[in-house]
Order: sequence, then C-alpha cells, then structure tokens
Amino acid sequence: MAGATVFADRGFHAARVDDIVKLAATSHGTFYLYFANKEELFRALAEHVAGQLATLAAALPPLTAGPAGGAALTAWLEEFQQVYAGAGPVIQPWTETEIGASDVGKLATVVWSTFTAALVERIRGTGITDLDPAVAALALVAMIERANYYEITGQVERHSSAAPILARITHDALFGTAARA
Repeated sequence: MAGATVFADRGFHAARVDDIVKLAATSHGTFYLYFANKEELFRALAEHVAGQLATLAAALPPLTAGPAGGAALTAWLEEFQQVYAGAGPVIQPWTETEIGASDVGKLATVVWSTFTAALVERIRGTGITDLDPAVAALALVAMIERANYYEITGQVERHSSAAPILARITHDALFGTAARA
C-alpha cells in the first residue's frame, strides 16, 4: 500500500522508489526483489484494481423499472463507490498520469470499456428502443466515474447520498421519473 500512497501523493512521474521504500519501512533490495522499477509496481497495483473493477462490472444487476430496479441500482452504485474510494490511491495517479500508450494506460481503457460494455448489455436488456445503448452507457459511465473521481481527489466533498442520487439520475434517464413511483 505504500506504493499506492506515494503514487497518489506525489503523482506517478514524481514518485521515486526511495519514497516508496521509506514509507514501507523496507529496503531497496527488498523492493527490487519483487519489482524491477516503479513502473512494474504501478502496473501490479493497476492490475489489482482492474480486477476489482471487472468483478464489479460483472455484478451490475439487470436494469428494471420501478422501485426495486432503482434500489438494486442504488445498492450496486454504493458498492462501486466503496471499491472506487478504496482504490483511490491507485486510480488517482492512473487517471492523472499521461501513460495512455503504456500497458497501464491500455489497462485503464480495458477497465472502462468493460464497464461500458456491461452497461450496454443491461440497457439492451431493458427493451428500451428510443436510446442508443452504446451512447447512453458511455454517458452514464462517464458521469458515475467522474463523480467518484472528484470525491476521491477531494475536488468535491464526499457525500453519503452520492450513490442514491447517481442511481436516481441513471434510473430516470432510462425509465423516466414515472418509473420510480
């Protein structure tokens, strides 16, 4: 976790192996026993987070109209919020670092594509025909991810009501306000 903390505090480029081993109270030799460099450590951290997020994407419940559908979506978004916040020390530098062409940058693309694909599948399962599922999913993933990102980076105050509000916006966008009644 020391590596994730240093990456979050200093950013990927400014982080140094020396900073990581000091915070971990270990030696450079121990670090290099497990990782060739900070890039390899960051890749390992990002792969772990990617696995957590892939599991969460697969657990996205079917999207259904009515209060039960809204409640299921709220519960899933609350879990998303917890996973995202817990992975914040990795997600923040992962997002802020301009390493899109690297393996870690490509992994981020895969993670968010997986989320979008899961949401596209759920939107198609609703039977809604007046929305393009790909565009709707992309917009919803962007909204959900950014709202959580702003919270973990301290750009906005963390609110316990964020998940229910995001669920309501998502549910209303798909089913209309009458679907909650």
